[in-house]
Amino acid sequence: MFLRYREYTVNADFKNELYYLSLVRLDHTVFQVCHLWEAAEINSNLQLQYFLFFFSLLFSSFLHPLPPSSGSQGQFPLTQNVTVVEGGTANLTCRVDQNDNTSLQWSNPAQQTLYFDDKKALRDNRIELVRASWHELSISVSDVSLSDEGQYTCSLFTMPVKTSKAFLTVLDVKYFKEEDSVRKTFTVSSTLDFLADRSDDGAVVSCRVDHESLNSTPQIAMQVLEIHYTPLVKIISSNSWPEEGQSIILTCESKGKPVPEPVLWTKDGGELPDPERMVVNGRVLSISFLNKTDNGTYRCEAKNPIGRNSTEYVLIVHDPNALAGQTGPDHALIGGIVAVVVFVTLCSIILLGRYLARHKGTYLTNEAKGAEDAPDADTAIINAEGSQVNAEEKKEYFI
Repeated sequence: MFLRYREYTVNADFKNELYYLSLVRLDHTVFQVCHLWEAAEINSNLQLQYFLFFFSLLFSSFLHPLPPSSGSQGQFPLTQNVTVVEGGTANLTCRVDQNDNTSLQWSNPAQQTLYFDDKKALRDNRIELVRASWHELSISVSDVSLSDEGQYTCSLFTMPVKTSKAFLTVLDVKYFKEEDSVRKTFTVSSTLDFLADRSDDGAVVSCRVDHESLNSTPQIAMQVLEIHYTPLVKIISSNSWPEEGQSIILTCESKGKPVPEPVLWTKDGGELPDPERMVVNGRVLSISFLNKTDNGTYRCEAKNPIGRNSTEYVLIVHDPNALAGQTGPDHALIGGIVAVVVFVTLCSIILLGRYLARHKGTYLTNEAKGAEDAPDADTAIINAEGSQVNAEEKKEYFI
């Protein structure tokens, strides 16, 4: 019963100079996935404590089996990205609105477990537990450095395991202090370095200076970021089902900084084959009187001083007559069904009529029984009268 109900596996894996121990149950619960100790600092007493703790979990879960989670479908961990200055403290919070006693875990960018519920897995004095409950697991990383930057993962051990990512951005701020020869004035410079992308374009960065001579009114300088990036290209079609004889307009949307140059339209890797029907006006390509020869792949390319980008649109011109023919089988199918219904109805009427006629003919046959084989009319009458005499013995009464 024990083996069929659940399964426990112990894995000792030497990776990144850390040992791992995992406990997996078939009832959709994962007890422990954590780093036990650093290989360089193995302590026999610590080994014994961890193994006793592990086997106590194993034994207790055998005595008190847990049913599978019924509300795991509605559970999902929620996290937020964090930005911190180098040397500061980063707070990572993972919350679950609905949780039926399912474990939470934080892992670093190297997929090393930091905390499993309220149990610390990685021996790093900078990492501390802030709060641990069924609905929240919050940890803090103090004295952060650029090496701590990356994607941290919060895992909720349902079946399957659900995860949420939080990106930790570390700002490298450098200070420089300069004083004059008489040590009466000082110049302090601060430099902020970080990786920027197109989403940072237009963001406002502020620098605040506090000094006792400012009478508690700090001076703030602001700078709007201007990030240059390669164009983003997208093609929009005016007709989702183009047919022969119709027109179509393809619009190439390109967004970049600096502003992209006029776009370049091509078809199947070459120039547009019919300039009279295929007219380019800025970012718009118009094709009139579509036919099957217009089928192909149309490419729009945009570039600026930063780089270039392109996208494609596959044009398929449909035959309206073929489209109408596709609806024919549907009408034929309906007609066939109606014909079958009519045929079955007629057959039923015929069978019912024959059944009624057969019962009515029985009485007529009984009345004239013996007269059919008579050689002449007189004999037939005599035979018929004899039949009537016999019929009197078996009278039938109709109501």
